[in-house]
Amino acid sequence: MKMIFKAAAIALAPVSVIALSTAPAVAQSKQGIAVVDIQRAVATSNAYTAARGQIQTTYKAQIDSFTARKNAIDADLKAKATALETAAKAAGGKSTPALQAQYEAYQKAGQDGQAELQRLGQPIGLANAYVEEQISAKLSDALKTAMSKAKVDLVLGPDATVSYQPSVDITQNVVTELNALVPSVGITPPAGWRPGGQQQGQAPAAAAPAPANPSQQPTSR
Repeated sequence: MKMIFKAAAIALAPVSVIALSTAPAVAQSKQGIAVVDIQRAVATSNAYTAARGQIQTTYKAQIDSFTARKNAIDADLKAKATALETAAKAAGGKSTPALQAQYEAYQKAGQDGQAELQRLGQPIGLANAYVEEQISAKLSDALKTAMSKAKVDLVLGPDATVSYQPSVDITQNVVTELNALVPSVGITPPAGWRPGGQQQGQAPAAAAPAPANPSQQPTSR
């Protein structure tokens, strides 16, 4: 979800500076300030939740394969870590050639496993990124419209506040505008598409498979 918030950064990043420099003035106008949870707005939009469900169905084979390999790799690494710990104790905490070789094998297994999972997860990650980028293209417009309708001059993210009343939270307003601007999105990127205008040779970071519950909020990475 990180890439979604780059689109919102133009609207939200300057807000923190404004809030600090004009806090006494805006505090007098309760109608002029609001809070928006961008992550929650995107995660609960119709387009995002529907797309996540479609990804679960369309990429089921890839998700199952990814999950099975991840579980196997995790189990193997756990066994290797346990064996390494046992060997270290047997060596009395001293470094030996055998122990060093065992440690290097453990490290290599972890690196190889990560590379394999990234390769397996690439189609899923690419689909997720394509969905997010389509929504992010309209996120700024949705925020501006929600602010205008609510007569809001200043918007803060939840993390930038100490406390606030539910009445100043216009997250659902942003969701409503997103639903109108982006009723649905595709999950299949065009040939050669890469997130953020990357070149075709640059692969996106692997993403974990979509959660079973499409409405689950995406994690900020």
